[in-house]
Amino acid sequence: MATDIKVTAHAVEAATVLKLLPTRPRLLALGEPTHREDALLDLRNELFQQLVEEAGYRTIAIESDCLMGLVVDDYATTGTGTLDEVMARGFSHEWGTLAANRELVRWMRAYNDGRPASEQVRFAGFDGPLEIEAAASPRPVLTALHGYLSTRVDADLLPCTPETLDRLLGADDRWTDPAAMLDPSRSIGQSAEARELRLLADDLVALLDAQAPHLIATTSPDDRDRARLYARTATGLLRYHHWMADTSPARMTRLCALRDVMMAHTLLALAERGPVFVHAHNSHLQRRKSTMRMWQGPVEWWSAGALISAQLGADYAFVATALGTIRHQGVDTPPPDTLEGLLYELPQDRDRCLIDVPKLATALGDARPEPRVSPWFGYAALHPDHLADIDGIVFVKDVPQR
Repeated sequence: MATDIKVTAHAVEAATVLKLLPTRPRLLALGEPTHREDALLDLRNELFQQLVEEAGYRTIAIESDCLMGLVVDDYATTGTGTLDEVMARGFSHEWGTLAANRELVRWMRAYNDGRPASEQVRFAGFDGPLEIEAAASPRPVLTALHGYLSTRVDADLLPCTPETLDRLLGADDRWTDPAAMLDPSRSIGQSAEARELRLLADDLVALLDAQAPHLIATTSPDDRDRARLYARTATGLLRYHHWMADTSPARMTRLCALRDVMMAHTLLALAERGPVFVHAHNSHLQRRKSTMRMWQGPVEWWSAGALISAQLGADYAFVATALGTIRHQGVDTPPPDTLEGLLYELPQDRDRCLIDVPKLATALGDARPEPRVSPWFGYAALHPDHLADIDGIVFVKDVPQR
């Protein structure tokens, strides 16, 4: 079978990826099956640079806080701050400590230097300001949205004053209490104040929409984009906090789903300004439902990729990444009857390759590889049942330790 599969493998290059697709997608997503591996991030960087230089892509969006990402974008486009400051303040999940992310930001700043704004590359985080153990206070986005509107529309149209927002929000540590993830009673998301804030946020978003002709005529595209980001994030956070206080069995399913809804909305907004290269975990980008085993049992929800694909069709493409070994994490040579095991037997000169999935399906015929079971929780193997919903596979034979 390895001889048949050999013809499905190609060099990992942007041009080759695009040849697998019927059209240049507005959102081209590259998934990864594990986080914090610089070898995978180096590959991401290479593809993004090629997509910029050869295919007209101008934005990269990664699985990081959408608000913190504004710090990176400001540096990349205008040089605001220093590289050290940006790496410390511009990434969530401690992504700023990774060498490949630092190299990405450095390259973007160098590429943009001296170029007009229309030709510059842009950076975006598309995750919400969330962690698995907590969610941020909605204060920054609610006050920013209110501030944007208060300087541009009649005061009588605003649903509340800044003082009202401040009183309802209260202390930020009430919102960010990490104990609320395991104990819903610690969340204030269904308090009287939170309910009133949800109504006010809805009114602020409606005002933003109602004043669109005036705002388009009087503010810059970047200012409007940020106001829309604040609006999406404010309503998304308040919705997330509401369900953090839920005690039903569906609580974690709702929270996982709401996180990916926020991701999808941000990616769709980014795609309005041009083609976007997206990088995140496979589970956030796949077209099939995502699953995770959590403390209360298995959870299943539609990913951001599934939501976007349903809306954009061929304007969304998903290339998954699969791995052979991560020996420093105890992930050794894959069993030969798994999908990764079959790909691992490709010629030794291919440390990484791009797999044409339709040709792979033909090569497999009626054979169905067994699902791989990873000995390490941090690596999610590619399930062979997902092949029909994947546009391509980047296979990395061995992930080295750094």
